[in-house]
Amino acid sequence: MKSLLPALSLLSAFVSLASAQQPASPFDRRDANKDGKLVREELPEPLRKNFDRVDTNKDGFISREESEAMRQNLPQGQKGPGQKGQGPKGSPRLPEGVKTIANLDYAGSGNPRQALDLFLPEKREGEGLLPVIVFIHGGGWQGGDKNGGGAKVAPYVATGKFAGASIAYRLSSEAQWPSQIHDCKAAIRWLKAHAKEYQLDPERIAVWGTSAGGHLVAMLGVSDGVKDLEGEIGPHLDQTGKVSCVVDFFGPTDMLTMGKDPGFDKHNAADSAESKLIGGPVLENPDKAKSASPIEHVTAGDAPHLIVHGSKDPTVAYSQSVDYEKRLESVGVPAIFLTVEGAGHGQGFGKSVSDMVTAFLEKQLLGEEREIEDKTVKAGE
Repeated sequence: MKSLLPALSLLSAFVSLASAQQPASPFDRRDANKDGKLVREELPEPLRKNFDRVDTNKDGFISREESEAMRQNLPQGQKGPGQKGQGPKGSPRLPEGVKTIANLDYAGSGNPRQALDLFLPEKREGEGLLPVIVFIHGGGWQGGDKNGGGAKVAPYVATGKFAGASIAYRLSSEAQWPSQIHDCKAAIRWLKAHAKEYQLDPERIAVWGTSAGGHLVAMLGVSDGVKDLEGEIGPHLDQTGKVSCVVDFFGPTDMLTMGKDPGFDKHNAADSAESKLIGGPVLENPDKAKSASPIEHVTAGDAPHLIVHGSKDPTVAYSQSVDYEKRLESVGVPAIFLTVEGAGHGQGFGKSVSDMVTAFLEKQLLGEEREIEDKTVKAGE
């Protein structure tokens, strides 16, 4: 029996080695701390730009299910721009009936961060000009891209009643505030300048954004005519960046109070997303922080807002939207606030949210009668 022990030990070691050599999935290889989720820093640098597109529930990490869903939904053969059902490279497949014109240079710079994708219906409903729904991505002003925006606006475009667009803008690693809003306004001006070419209505443009994108759409809604925020980007300075209405999903609205709530003091740090945006610690740069705060620019006559925020958002405090709605209403700007009770940073948003967005857009852009008022729904409803 004793003579068998070395052989058994060798066999055991061989089995262990073979098991260890089984290839791990890409998700498991990247999950460095083995907690079953991926944060941005665990991804290879080339993949980090897609983090916000894969993080569909916007809870700040990628679950195994989100990773697998994105892997399965990637196009199986890239079609060129302008082909139906297909957005720009790396974007989710779009519904039938949507034509994509990708990577339109709105600044004339050749910078891929200063480009937009345009989405048009193959079959229009009626003969009039199409209102436009413009999506602006999140990512803390330091990540994300325009490729996921098509999936947001395409269901509306497919009805034949709307056109859509998704905007890229320079991130804070490339340019600091107010470059981001200058880019967004240049994109709106481009759409207006090309309205006749694509049969768009320049007087009916809605902007919709999540997180940092929510901040930028709110800023578009309240800063028309603010000289320092208009910029001189692009060839269409004869147009304005004025928009018709705003759909703000959990966007920061007051940089100076981002860290005031318990557990949110990280926003005041020198390496916070807000500090990177303005080029220094927020509380040490109050003038620039105010410039980057939609709440500081609210005046009567600003665009109507729909604000959506989860009450348990761990990234952007719920109070940011509460205070912003109060400021809008104090000067008579129409504002609807949808609270998603128990929801996180975009996590837990259900059909009630999408129904409210649809009703708001149909009222503001199509002039349809819709009874919309402040409302609280439970996460997942």
